Amino acid sequence: MATKSSPVLIRPTSEEDWQILKTVLLAALLDSPTAFGLNYATAAAYSEQQWRECASGQTQPQYLVALVQGQAVGLIGDAISRTREYNLIAMWVHSKCRGLGIASRLVNAIQARAIERGQRRVVLRVSPDNARAVGLYRRHGFRFLPEREALANQPGISVQKMEWNSGG
Repeated sequence: MATKSSPVLIRPTSEEDWQILKTVLLAALLDSPTAFGLNYATAAAYSEQQWRECASGQTQPQYLVALVQGQAVGLIGDAISRTREYNLIAMWVHSKCRGLGIASRLVNAIQARAIERGQRRVVLRVSPDNARAVGLYRRHGFRFLPEREALANQPGISVQKMEWNSGG
């Protein structure tokens, strides 16, 4: 696995990356099932064509993967909601790679993509009880909004909206 000195490549997925995306997203869903609106059983049942579409970047969400020595060790996604909000979703780093700065690089990549796409604001939803994630997002300038809801596919878990504005 990665070390502090391991080079990390963060890049968008393409259709050819469908197996990489499948591997890392299923690992994320097994490791942190209460952090995602998607559940493992649903994702595991996707066909090859569905995985290709997910990885293609032509549909939402669009995913970026963090690769170390060719192995996917993290992912993050972005999507524009029906209300035109730019959403950070599906943030995850393999447990053996946490604490190495990969999560920060993934969040930075989404913030940069938002700006490149003319978006001045990024929103996400996180359980306030997930102290590690909340700390990461706060370090990147996100702040809580007074909006709570049940996590999709996990109605017993409450998530709260956070936002980041490129202007500060």
